[in-house]
Amino acid sequence: MKRRLLTPAVAPSAALLLTLTLAACGGQASGNSGSGGESASGEVVADGSSTVEPLTAAAGELFQMDNPDVNVSVGTSGTGGGFEKFCAGDTDISNASRPIKTDEDAEGPACKKNGIDYTELQVANDALTVVVSAENDFITCLTTDELNKLWAPESEGKITTWDQINPDFPSEEIELFGPGTDSGTFDYFTDEINGEEGASRSDYNASEDDNVLVQGVSGSPNALGYFGYTYYEENADALKAVEIDSGEGCVAPSAESAQDGSYVPLSRPLFVYVSNQAYADKPQVQAFVDYYVENDTEIAEQAQFIPLSDEQRTALTDAAAKLGG
Repeated sequence: MKRRLLTPAVAPSAALLLTLTLAACGGQASGNSGSGGESASGEVVADGSSTVEPLTAAAGELFQMDNPDVNVSVGTSGTGGGFEKFCAGDTDISNASRPIKTDEDAEGPACKKNGIDYTELQVANDALTVVVSAENDFITCLTTDELNKLWAPESEGKITTWDQINPDFPSEEIELFGPGTDSGTFDYFTDEINGEEGASRSDYNASEDDNVLVQGVSGSPNALGYFGYTYYEENADALKAVEIDSGEGCVAPSAESAQDGSYVPLSRPLFVYVSNQAYADKPQVQAFVDYYVENDTEIAEQAQFIPLSDEQRTALTDAAAKLGG
């Protein structure tokens, strides 16, 4: 499994170690075992959003404490790339930072054509975060109009220095980093900021690996990028989150502003899509998904994601209950 780029303050294993120990000792066996009460075995294959990957990977690590014979593999092909594999029947679970597309010739119809029935489960919230280097001393807040001017297709090759965005900014060259076109984060950001999904300048440094974006932005005081809140939070010593002003004043990304709706327009839900057939036919998939749902809040907190609200949590359990129906 790919791992996130962690700051020294958040050791790769320390954050999970306590929870792993508690899970092993606390008897949270509900949903952990296959039929007959025995430990599950086999493989669970997930792919898709790099934003959601750390959450599903953390769920897999915790689940495997009680189910060492299950291998939970989590890829990062991007939301769109993940849906391609999912709808081809190559994966059991698809991580997604946007809903599946259901218009003609899109992902939903492709799944239906291939006989893949699925269930959508919202597993966390996100405050899609615009970031600059911690060394940047001139950007604290940007309006959505300024973000549009930075990222709009018509800005390509024309908006190249920061003083073109704001005359108070220096005349330094803009360096932009962002997700590639297979990313649900790309789809969401371009739709909300540029008014059309996929509408973006292309002269920027693109990667489906958020760690690459973290490294790129943190390496230059004139760089700016965007990705999921978790990647910012784990690298906050090297990055600065930009507050967003959508007309009601500058609002910083946070768990609170994402849950209460004040972080507009970049707060969003995060999903996993479960193959109904895989859930029915593979005991290890059923056991893992049940564990994921039952322990969603604890998994989100340990993986430093924004957990569901009480209302969202009820919706999750209701949706998951239909998987076994």
